[in-house]
Amino acid sequence: MGDIRKELEKRILIIDGAMGTMIQRYKLSEADYRGERFKDWHSDVKGNNDLLNITQPQIITAIHKEYLDAGADIIETNTFSSTTIAMADYEMQSLAYELNVAAAKCAKEAIKQTGKQAWVAGAIGPLNKTLSLSPDVNNPGFRAVTFDEVVEAYYEQVKGLVDGGVDLLLIETIFDTLNAKAAIFAIKKYFRDVQKESLPVMISGTITDASGRTLSGQTLEAFYTSVMHAKPLSIGLNCALGAKEMRPHIEELSQIASCYVSAYPNAGLPNAMGEYDEHPTDTAHYLEDWAKEGWVNIVGGCCGTTPDHIKHIADEVKNIAPRQLPVVQKELV
Repeated sequence: MGDIRKELEKRILIIDGAMGTMIQRYKLSEADYRGERFKDWHSDVKGNNDLLNITQPQIITAIHKEYLDAGADIIETNTFSSTTIAMADYEMQSLAYELNVAAAKCAKEAIKQTGKQAWVAGAIGPLNKTLSLSPDVNNPGFRAVTFDEVVEAYYEQVKGLVDGGVDLLLIETIFDTLNAKAAIFAIKKYFRDVQKESLPVMISGTITDASGRTLSGQTLEAFYTSVMHAKPLSIGLNCALGAKEMRPHIEELSQIASCYVSAYPNAGLPNAMGEYDEHPTDTAHYLEDWAKEGWVNIVGGCCGTTPDHIKHIADEVKNIAPRQLPVVQKELV
């Protein structure tokens, strides 16, 4: 596998699109999700997309292949919820490590089958419990989880992803920076414990509204400042917004970031039925505009995007130079 940093110096890299959108196309039943192994599981598991890494690996691999064929250079593992904390919804906490290993193998298999040079990014999602916000409006000091519990959950996920063979680690869809800090800490602790050099880490936050803040209230600059100690390969934004709404935030980020910048917006904003209507050519033109402005190094899609979106994006940016890294002054002037 080539050094991704060398490739990023040369061109804009393409990250894949939505996994959930593609899984929905298969119209899987409860029995499909369960497979043979979980046919007698005591609670419903339909909707547990990460479980498909074990029960329907051929589907996950096929989706990865579609994105690779569309032009993706980076494919994300199907592990958005593969932590003990998120899997508690299905009482499947004990599967967390196995899910991550299986997901990484699905992605690696897809690359092998296509014969492309591509990188597997271990997707580390935001969790369904937050460290900065109380789930109880009457008790703002209450937390449903502790920092140490979040670190422990992420540590197990990182171990599974690394053991499965991922090339990068992607902390994504961050709406609570304290959760992201726990993920960063878990990554650093894991590589310290195994005495290996850390894999490159990508960090991607989520701006949730027109005020330009994360759900836990940080401005984009504050979020950036809060996570830069991790020395990430890239910092960026994904989810929550379509490209049209994300534009000013990507412009701001490109001006303050000392590392590479990534952007993978949703296919516009959801309609009244919660579905995404933005045409692939429209998404691609927005991202082409950002590329021409010199704002981005890695682009792709989030919710509602498909291999068609990724193909159009890849076609539009392939001849545009990547954003140049700023020269950071090492000394006080």
